[in-house]
Amino acid sequence: MKKTIIRTMSVAFVAVAMTACNNQAPKVEEKTQASADAVATKIAYVEVDSIMSQYKFCKEYSLILQKKSQNIQNTINAKGQSLQAAAAKFQQDIQSNKYTQQQAEAVQAGLQKQDADLRALQQRLGNEFQAETEKFNTALRDSIQHYLAAYNKDKKYALILSKAGDNILYADKAYDITNEVIAGLNKAYKPAPAKKETK
Repeated sequence: MKKTIIRTMSVAFVAVAMTACNNQAPKVEEKTQASADAVATKIAYVEVDSIMSQYKFCKEYSLILQKKSQNIQNTINAKGQSLQAAAAKFQQDIQSNKYTQQQAEAVQAGLQKQDADLRALQQRLGNEFQAETEKFNTALRDSIQHYLAAYNKDKKYALILSKAGDNILYADKAYDITNEVIAGLNKAYKPAPAKKETK
């Protein structure tokens, strides 16, 4: 689950960086000027994996999503095991001739309804979890973009790229601003107040 979340966030972050790159692309007719500007262009990059593992917002929200995922799994498993036990008991009762045909049909209809309800619950909880994950990814992307916009007012980088895995084949560590960005993100991050659990 954590890998899926990180992969999703990495893709979202890369997409943001690609959009920034596309907005800065020089036109063909400006080739001579672009070549001259390239010498003076300031470029930096950020390691996405480091943001995922060190940005407090990511760490806290990843734990929330993991806990939610585990709760969903536990709920589905418990209801599934209960349904399996009821179905096994029904089979035993059928073999022992404990039901009339009408009673057997009624019990079987009840089991089928439980199965349909379980599938609907699984679908609903899965959709809720996906919506929560998307909400987190959007909030993460927005917080990083907002921070980098403020950060870059002084730094004046023409491009800030995201480096995830091997999407950048070579990068000089001199252009790595990851630790600086993580420190700034964590300093700016205000955790939401803890919600009181209702019983």
